[in-house]
Amino acid sequence: MSKTEEFISHITKGNTFKGEYLTMGAAMLEGKTITNAFVNIPLKTLNRHGLIAGATGTGKTKTLQVIAENLSEQGIPVLLMDMKGDLSGIAKASTGHAKIDERHEKIGLPFTPKGFPVEILTLSEQNGVRMRATVSEFGPVLFSRIINATPAQSGIISVIFKYCDDNDLPLLDLKDFKKVLHYATNDGKKEIEEHYGRVSTASTGSILRKVIELEQQGADIFFGETSFEVQDLCRIEENGKGMINIIRLTDIQDRPKLFSTFMLSLLAEIYATFPEQGDSGRPELVIFIDEAHLIFKEASAALHSQIESIVKLIRSKGVGLYLVTQNPTDIPEGVLSQLGLKVQHALRAFTAKDRKAIKLTAENYPDSPYYDTKEVLTSLGIGEALISALDEKGRPTPLAATMLRAPMSRMDILSKKELEEITSSSTLAKKYNQEIDRESAYELLNEKIKKANQEEAKAKAQEERKKAEKTTSKRRSSRTTQSPTQKAVIKVLTSATVIRSVLGILGKMIK
Repeated sequence: MSKTEEFISHITKGNTFKGEYLTMGAAMLEGKTITNAFVNIPLKTLNRHGLIAGATGTGKTKTLQVIAENLSEQGIPVLLMDMKGDLSGIAKASTGHAKIDERHEKIGLPFTPKGFPVEILTLSEQNGVRMRATVSEFGPVLFSRIINATPAQSGIISVIFKYCDDNDLPLLDLKDFKKVLHYATNDGKKEIEEHYGRVSTASTGSILRKVIELEQQGADIFFGETSFEVQDLCRIEENGKGMINIIRLTDIQDRPKLFSTFMLSLLAEIYATFPEQGDSGRPELVIFIDEAHLIFKEASAALHSQIESIVKLIRSKGVGLYLVTQNPTDIPEGVLSQLGLKVQHALRAFTAKDRKAIKLTAENYPDSPYYDTKEVLTSLGIGEALISALDEKGRPTPLAATMLRAPMSRMDILSKKELEEITSSSTLAKKYNQEIDRESAYELLNEKIKKANQEEAKAKAQEERKKAEKTTSKRRSSRTTQSPTQKAVIKVLTSATVIRSVLGILGKMIK
């Protein structure tokens, strides 16, 4: 048996599965594509998370596109974080190209151009279905971690949430939260301290500054109603294809705190609401996060810990999480250790630091008798990658340098008109794009303060009126109440008057 035949046997033995699977492309040996030596990934293990990494321009985004298309075709919904704005073309069929035909001939797969059902979502005021969440849905623990609160500040945030729950004050947006925070140290200080303990003015001031920083990154748009229901990410269209939900994030690349906030809330909501799946044979939802390093770039240690915990637990809900970044070292080790699928595009070694990173990356892949992994990592071409997956029993498949298949959809963005057409025909846009500002903590506390001020003014007026009446009463009393001296004088004067009267009468009679 020749080396090529041995290699084909080695690859196909490790990539032949009983259940459903995705075909990524054909294996390569010594730089040549081995036709029909298909590299497959079982659907059963796609909830074990994965990584797509590689230098700029090596084809990471197209690999993401290929996996998303094939998942959709098999009836599995997908959520894509589109940081660069170049994934919307999935909605339209590829125009084809001679190089694509040549590539697929080498792989041994037919190429069929197709478009896929797409929903355009947004966190900002861009065109698309608006995604929002309320402050109450975050809860005190997540909210504290988002703003990197100290233990003392976290305690105050818990008091704020508890006070609102006890008094039926909905916390819907950041305006509500700031209002309650202000109330706790001013008009409502006595009330809150009586029932929940002392609230430090210095701590509330620090919390307020952190909330304002979050607002400046656009979180005031994200927090509010109508709150997005994560079950709407799991829709299957009428032809049986899974919906590909694309969140356009082109305008928040410089606002990593907002991105981290959104991702944490989304994953937490999915974990809290999705039912346990067990070993279901296929994922319920697959999430791809492009430029994944932005999640961890400015996140606190507490936020890192929370994300790692959710990544470890969320696969039991049938959800696969795939991180797309330039270098695996961008991702915390606690997250990397949870990944089952690794698609590694070429890395470039321009510095000693780059060479060290390549060495570390190579050590994360299974040993192969057919490849020097460190050498292959720097010699892969565009649209080629090292792939290591898990088989149906959870064991690593043989490492395969792979010529990847081309996307069936357009490898370009949609025009503004095409984007508008998708949004205008969306049923979710009708459901979520109506902004609601119902009566919540802000309005209710303003009304409470207004009534308290009116009652205080009324009580003050009554007090002033009573005081005035008391003064008037004293004056009247001073006129009617006489001292002994006054009585003596009056007696003398009265006596003299009587005498004069009597003498006057007697005098008249004598005359």
